[in-house]
Amino acid sequence: MTDLSQRFQTAVADSKELDSRPDNATMLKLYALYKQATEGDAPDEGPSDMIGKFKHKSWLEKRGLSADAAMQAYIDLVASLQ
Repeated sequence: MTDLSQRFQTAVADSKELDSRPDNATMLKLYALYKQATEGDAPDEGPSDMIGKFKHKSWLEKRGLSADAAMQAYIDLVASLQ
């Protein structure tokens, strides 16, 4: 596991221990960056439920972002929330 991967896994754990829940927009950013880092680009078709549509749209906005860049952005975002 690379240093970046280790720091990403630590940030994922830290995100679950934040003092307060981030607002919905920030939660969508965290979701999208996590999915981009772990699964790559979002599929063209998304779910049909309302929450799923918001999540999918947020993930689509990260299309083309490399896994490493998504991991670093996730790490930075979690650090800003602590």
